[in-house]
Amino acid sequence: MVIEEAESAAIVPDHPLCNKTVVLTGTLSSMTRHEAIERITACGGLVSESVSKKTDFVVAGDSPGSKLDKAQKLGVKVLTEEEFNAMCKFS
Repeated sequence: MVIEEAESAAIVPDHPLCNKTVVLTGTLSSMTRHEAIERITACGGLVSESVSKKTDFVVAGDSPGSKLDKAQKLGVKVLTEEEFNAMCKFS
């Protein structure tokens, strides 16, 4: 289930998260979950609550739980919070 979609005016077509499905798991130390969702959607990405074979990225914070395990089993790319922050920077 997708919980957030970007407004068409906010999409950055050449951004690595554009049209990608991202799942957040665990606690992020540098931002709230709401702020992370806003960053993803500002880059044109979609946020989902669950991991599936259609998930493009899982962002894993502290104490990620079963979503991380499922992502690893499915071969989904797992990003650390630092990698996610670097990916979300606009140049």
